[in-house]
Amino acid sequence: MNSNTKTKAKRIKNPPSFSFMTSFYPLIASHWQALNSPYTFVKSTKKKQTNEHQKQTKTMNLITKIFLLTGAFCFYTILSIASDLPHEEEIKYTISGKIKSASDGEDLIGATVLVKEINQGAVTNVYGFYSLTLKPGKYTLVISYIGYESQQKTIDLTTNMAANFELVEVTNNLQEVVVTAERADAHVSDVKMSTVSIDMIQVKKLPPLFGEPDLVKIVQMQPGVISAGEGTSSFFVRGGAADQNLILIDEAPVYDPSHMFGLFSVFNADIIKSSELYKGGIPAQFGGRLSSILDVRVKDGNSKALSGSFGIGLLAAKASLEGPIVKDKASFLLSARRSYAGYYLRLSEDENQNQNNVFFYDYNAKVNLQLNQRNRLFVSAYLGRDVFRFGNDFQIDWGNATSTVRWNHVFSDRLFSNTTAIFSNFDYALQFKEPVLGFRWTANIRESTIKQDLSWFINPDHQLSFGASTAYKVFSPGKFKPTSDKSIYSGTTMQELHSWDNALYASHEAKLSSRIKAELGLRVSIFSQLGPYEHYTYRDPYDLRNVQRIDSQSFERATFVKTFINPEPRLSIRYSLDPQSSIKASYNRMVQNTHQMITGTTPTPTSIWLPSGAMIKPQTADQVAAGYFRNLFDNKIETSAELYYKKMDGVIDFADNAQVFFNQDLATVLRPGWSDSYGAEFLLKKTRGKLNGWISYTWSKTTRYIDGVNQNQAFPASYDRRHNTNLVLTYDLNERWSFGANWVYGTGRPITLPAGKYQYKHFVVDEYTSRNGFRLPDFHRLDLSATLKSRIVPGRKWSSEWNFSIYNAYNRKNPFTIYTRTVRDSEGNTVQGSSEKEAVMIYLFPILPSISYNLKF
Repeated sequence: MNSNTKTKAKRIKNPPSFSFMTSFYPLIASHWQALNSPYTFVKSTKKKQTNEHQKQTKTMNLITKIFLLTGAFCFYTILSIASDLPHEEEIKYTISGKIKSASDGEDLIGATVLVKEINQGAVTNVYGFYSLTLKPGKYTLVISYIGYESQQKTIDLTTNMAANFELVEVTNNLQEVVVTAERADAHVSDVKMSTVSIDMIQVKKLPPLFGEPDLVKIVQMQPGVISAGEGTSSFFVRGGAADQNLILIDEAPVYDPSHMFGLFSVFNADIIKSSELYKGGIPAQFGGRLSSILDVRVKDGNSKALSGSFGIGLLAAKASLEGPIVKDKASFLLSARRSYAGYYLRLSEDENQNQNNVFFYDYNAKVNLQLNQRNRLFVSAYLGRDVFRFGNDFQIDWGNATSTVRWNHVFSDRLFSNTTAIFSNFDYALQFKEPVLGFRWTANIRESTIKQDLSWFINPDHQLSFGASTAYKVFSPGKFKPTSDKSIYSGTTMQELHSWDNALYASHEAKLSSRIKAELGLRVSIFSQLGPYEHYTYRDPYDLRNVQRIDSQSFERATFVKTFINPEPRLSIRYSLDPQSSIKASYNRMVQNTHQMITGTTPTPTSIWLPSGAMIKPQTADQVAAGYFRNLFDNKIETSAELYYKKMDGVIDFADNAQVFFNQDLATVLRPGWSDSYGAEFLLKKTRGKLNGWISYTWSKTTRYIDGVNQNQAFPASYDRRHNTNLVLTYDLNERWSFGANWVYGTGRPITLPAGKYQYKHFVVDEYTSRNGFRLPDFHRLDLSATLKSRIVPGRKWSSEWNFSIYNAYNRKNPFTIYTRTVRDSEGNTVQGSSEKEAVMIYLFPILPSISYNLKF
């Protein structure tokens, strides 16, 4: 369906001079000065660094200077080209509009509008909007998107015009349908690198754990990404910690993406429209974390007809409903999931088991309203919670709640605006019900954000994105209350912390020549800790045995305690070798001001979140990456090889033997330091045909350097895995049967174990010599699945499918952790008088068959 609306023609006037370049150079100058200083940009009283650290810092600073100078030159070049826009006697017109799916009215993200005559075009943004500015004339537009039939339309561009398109999905049949994909050569031609778009159709074909397809499990199988372990939703990207990943659902941050401690993630695969993982070359619009951005968008709701789905697996059931409120103008989406693992426990004859309950639930809701041709409103919300209840004595529960209100406004044919208001809350509670020892511990982090993003489509060769955001965050590390008057405990509250997080950004994507394309961006983060706050000074903050406060300073509400201003330059460049191959390079600096205090390898819901401020300095990361990209066989196969180096300053660890639980003097156990990571990533991916999938291999090394930890010696990060391989395959046998398989392999992760023992009086004490000095055995696992779809019956308005899967098909006992204990006999009893120790391995999942059923209408 096409619609054309003519508007009054406009002449392009001489653009204003780009005088703001004068404000850009001082930033570079100040950053340059900071790089030559023994202090970071935000000055701090660091201890003297080791020679190795200084050497690494000088190397990274040199690289940063080179990229800053290159960036300044490219920025000046881009602005020079932009300033050479048509003069008044030259006339150009703009064609713009939306591209949607004809079946449900969903915006198509990344759809292409190609102008055949000039072999140039535009790509729709995350709201399906495109804009093209061209000279007057007759043109043939080719509109295409992966999985949809492409359209052609001839236009006579004599004035500004609007053209909306609705694409029809390709009918599934036995023969392969050749579809002009979402820029089939985007892997090679796009300036982006180190970025992965997750195909949700493929996600549903792969073997699910307990019958539930999971987006995060697929993210964990991407090159450069390492899983925290079996049965977890945490992941590590290019040497970064788990809390250094920003996870978004409709632009709202999710602080804990796990259900049931990681067996499932918070994302319901049935309602996800798109998801993108940024590992490097991160656009300037994103910030707040060091390592990656996982940007997940939920469907807007079917604006054509009422539709829905229902699914049931071994541990959870789900349902969704979507449809028009006003056809083609307003729609809604509702979804719900709930697990019933606790019902299995109730079937046990053991009273210690049948009194327990374990479950999670989550709900998604969204409303999409087209106010008029230039204004559109979205309202979305997520609510999820986990509950682990052990009898009537102990309970732990946690959950996320988010809400997003977005207003899209088209100022003109070339200027697009998105205004967003966001709320996010994460909280958890621990409760022990007992008259004397009973307590309830609660904690949460909540934030309210307002963002303004604008996109200016200058012409097919230039696009400018810019915006700002402001967020108010409240951190409540813990409130401790007794559950009865007889309790031996007294109530106490850890100090609540407040912060104000602001950012400005601008990014310019430009085609500099037929072979060179670049994107230069700058983000400036301004983060302040606010009062009320009580700041303590300690006699020796490194003396854990004798913590003494010697002074304090009080800050009233809304007063500034500490402010950090950090520039974050970004640069990506692509050089086309030929139509099938290109070389890309990128640099980005990231700053993180929200920190999770993780005591083990894997984050738990009860980990503490703290802001930068008087106690903690911001974390910063500089990453450079370069790669070779090549497509084969008419873009059916994508290959790439990437190298990266990342240097992270201000990373936080705990002192050896630190007491973290409800520590009012937490500053005394925190130890700042630095880390570096480097590696190589290789990918071969097939995107079209009956057999699809990818094989990836990553070689990487991540090392930490923390003063006061591991006797001031470098040690491998707990997620340092030298080799990682992922093989993922799906095969469509016919219209009804499809098969999936994945095999993963990884070097065993580092672990801290005692190197020996010694006897003190009547006690045998373990002796630890180094942190993460040992490694677990290597990890590998094979999963298989088969999906049977219902027969296609003309006129039938519903379809169904059965999914059969086997998790850990060859029953590998992959170690989750290893611990030591006193030797026990064959019956599990401790051998009396023995001083010998034995290592015990814990593993989670044996071979696990599962079955699920899904219905759509």
